[in-house]
Amino acid sequence: MEGAVRVILSVLFLAAKINCQEAILQISDGSTEREYCIVHNQSWTPLSQTLDDALQYPLVNMISTFLCNDSGVNPDLVKGKALVVMRGECDFSQKALVAQRLNATTLLIASNTVMVTPTANDSEYAKVHIPLALMRYMDVLEAQQVFGEGMKAKLYAPPHSKIDASIAVMLLIAIVTVALGGYWSGACERDRLNGVSGGGGDGKADSGELFLYSPLKVVFFVALMCGMLVLMYFFYNVLVYAIIVIFCLASASALFSCLDAVMDLIGCGTGSFSIRNYNFSVRSLVLAAVCISIAVVWGVYRNEDRWIWILQDLLGVAFCLNFMKTISLSNFKICVILLSLLLVYDVFFVFITPYFTKNGVSIMVQVALGPDASGEKTQGNMVEVPAEPQAPSEKLPVVMRVPRFSAWAQNLCGMQFSILGYGDIIVPGLLVAYCSRFDVWINSSKKIYFVSCCIAYLLGMIVTFAVMLLSGKGQPALLYLVPFTLITSAVVAGCRREMRQFWAGSTYEVLDSSREPLLPEGRADRCVEGERC
Repeated sequence: MEGAVRVILSVLFLAAKINCQEAILQISDGSTEREYCIVHNQSWTPLSQTLDDALQYPLVNMISTFLCNDSGVNPDLVKGKALVVMRGECDFSQKALVAQRLNATTLLIASNTVMVTPTANDSEYAKVHIPLALMRYMDVLEAQQVFGEGMKAKLYAPPHSKIDASIAVMLLIAIVTVALGGYWSGACERDRLNGVSGGGGDGKADSGELFLYSPLKVVFFVALMCGMLVLMYFFYNVLVYAIIVIFCLASASALFSCLDAVMDLIGCGTGSFSIRNYNFSVRSLVLAAVCISIAVVWGVYRNEDRWIWILQDLLGVAFCLNFMKTISLSNFKICVILLSLLLVYDVFFVFITPYFTKNGVSIMVQVALGPDASGEKTQGNMVEVPAEPQAPSEKLPVVMRVPRFSAWAQNLCGMQFSILGYGDIIVPGLLVAYCSRFDVWINSSKKIYFVSCCIAYLLGMIVTFAVMLLSGKGQPALLYLVPFTLITSAVVAGCRREMRQFWAGSTYEVLDSSREPLLPEGRADRCVEGERC
């Protein structure tokens, strides 16, 4: 057993390390130094992992030539130096071999187009013994202006780990949101059954709450999601703005609902005043102003990567919480149908659709990250870095975003984020919310269904991230979350011999006026004599 654990840990450790294709070029003149983003390929000559270990060479600016041959180049001028030449006219390997014949120590290729990981045929890599990398053409011009002719260069590529602290933050956001959403749904159910809610104790749902109790409605709901996703794929540039506006309105309303519930929980007074026979709540007005302001700030600065992700995640958490509280699944049968259909939906649009799209990118990724999300379209360790500053492309606000803390080159090559779709929180969260309400129906003080489903969701997320790290590719999270949560809930119900009640659930249409729980008092938390838990 101990040996197996060691093997698994070794595999995870090795899988966590990648040959990062983004590196750093430091240019200095002895008194001033600057760093620039470069893109390289470890299949060529590997770079040093630290600045101290990197060798420093004089840098010669030769962007006036493509270096496809050595004609017109003085070997004494480039011997023992790093070269900067222009991209184009011939292959990377041909440029590298020419530079090598001229006894250059390093080859930098200036690019005024998108910088991609420089590749060649496998047979060409072994012939090249000097480092090769791409850099931005505009960076060459800036360095020439700053340093003049006395430039010295160092190239290094610190090891970059796939396991980043942002994954732990994302995991924490997901599990906390699901747990809070489920708890909130259960608390609202308890208040409703006790006649505390504004529903007047008539056993009916609040006016703002929606119930999915018909399989036909579930199928229609999933079909509508499929249609919307396809429309977004074909008409992204138009519909993206409509979704942004809808998100601002919905998230502001959701944030208001969440903050208002917190104020009720801590016992904050409302304070009201009247104007022309209309009553206004001071608390509601202040909260509304705050929530609208946050949504407006996000809408205005939504493309500012450095800090706006904080507001997007805040609004996203509020949106998910309010969705889980508002949309209720009436029984476990509906949960099984909805989650199973959405699992198929997720897998199809992530794994199957790349075979039908022109660029080989899944419709789900294309819509979630935008048509210009080239960094997600490359395979393995391949990367693409814009050669010049570009106008930010509009992206759908449908994901949680956390910057990668270990992305040491992100200030040079661009921000890198770990992302998690709202659907990966909401869909399992609806089942968690049902489990929480079922605990209320059976008077379970230990909340056995709610806690079990939350633990299953946590384990499913861990497995999702583990598979993503090992495979190096994004995963449809519902492929793992749905089986974990559904099977765990079913096992708990079967073990407690409550599957019939759990499957049938309870809707407000069938609850009688006495609102008796589905099971007698005290039945939920202990086994009746002769039964097995």
